[in-house]
Amino acid sequence: MMEWLRDNMWAAWLTIAAVLGLAELASLDFTLLMLAAGALTAAGVAAIFPGLLWLQIVVALITAGAMLGAIRPMIVRKIHQGTELKTGSAHVIGRTGTVVKEIHPDGGGSVRLNGELWTARPYDEVSTIAPGTRVEVMAIDGPTAVVYPVSDPLHHQLNNPETPNPNPTDPPQS
Repeated sequence: MMEWLRDNMWAAWLTIAAVLGLAELASLDFTLLMLAAGALTAAGVAAIFPGLLWLQIVVALITAGAMLGAIRPMIVRKIHQGTELKTGSAHVIGRTGTVVKEIHPDGGGSVRLNGELWTARPYDEVSTIAPGTRVEVMAIDGPTAVVYPVSDPLHHQLNNPETPNPNPTDPPQS
């Protein structure tokens, strides 16, 4: 067995690279992928120089180190470019929705946000917000969205026809 492994070290390195590549699918951190690249280059060196284990290890370490130090940061930066990762209920802060059930200062209202129904209360704690009103989520308090009405010029114009159109380039709505 040891003699076969010594003669076929490339297969061992290839197996290590495959295992690291598959483990990367679970982590999605690109660290294991960079280590797999090191093992893959070591497999190439082992195919050319089968008896030089020390050279295979050195090449694997240099390649993995270079990938971790230079390539991984560029990949991570490119993937996360212009995005901020929001987790949990924080992803709805700043989004707009529609009031489904009248929102009272003492609670008891609900709002639809991206197809999800949330309990809601008004941001200023004195207003009542009618159903159909567009609102923006200002904060999340436990399971409750804290919302504030969004001024909608088109909605205001349709309800008050005497008011001039705030954007005269828009076609009239009926």
